[in-house]
Amino acid sequence: MVNRVPRKVYETELVRLQSELNVMQEWVRATGARLAVIFEGRDAAGKGGTIKRITQYMNPRVCRIAALPVPTERERTQWYFQRYVEQLPAGGEVVLFDRSWYNRAGVEKVLGFCTPDEHRLFLRQCPIFERLLVEDGLILVKYWFSVSDEEQERRFQARLADPLRQWKFSPADLKSRERWVDFSRAKDEMFTYTDVPEVPWYVVDASDKRRARLNCIAHLLSLIPYEDVAHPPIELPPRGDDEGYVRPSRDVYNDVPDHAATL
Repeated sequence: MVNRVPRKVYETELVRLQSELNVMQEWVRATGARLAVIFEGRDAAGKGGTIKRITQYMNPRVCRIAALPVPTERERTQWYFQRYVEQLPAGGEVVLFDRSWYNRAGVEKVLGFCTPDEHRLFLRQCPIFERLLVEDGLILVKYWFSVSDEEQERRFQARLADPLRQWKFSPADLKSRERWVDFSRAKDEMFTYTDVPEVPWYVVDASDKRRARLNCIAHLLSLIPYEDVAHPPIELPPRGDDEGYVRPSRDVYNDVPDHAATL
């Protein structure tokens, strides 16, 4: 039985945490810090929902989401990490990776999209790559969203019944159902090689989506050494003189029809 957070408690605390995210965001912008957060986990574990709540009130000029499609033919000939490096934050930016270079340790390995040699090379290079990023001053945080077999099945069935969410199913998602144990073993091997002290994995129990979102956001905030950046109070200046300006008649424009009036 999942111990779910009551909706009212969840919504109140979520607003408080989102307010703190804005304080953290301003610190990142003002100090030129670079923050990258990786979200990985089982399909339907709640990664996307958490990312949406994090970015809901953040400035899109400061915080962006990196969710890369399958690599192009050209990208397949590059160093594996190369296309992800292009997505890393510059000074004063936050980037949230909705899946990341860890695709190679999971879906690519299990479904045969990479060779065994490429997989072994990834496991060897990944900790080195991440240590280099951290040594260069990047704040790198990695979250794994863990969900039980039963809860994942319940969420899959809910998606099937909801036409607005069926797009979330990809061919890889459907194949992964047949390879559950293989994905579990691949994840265990990935943790063995990449759960290093400099850049550890943090596991989020995602059986209750509300609890997972609150726990993840609160934990992320606890890892960032941010401070409140003082801003002068904002005062709206008076509107300028209209100088006799008269708006053109709306008849000269192509108005959008009032669909709401038909409801």
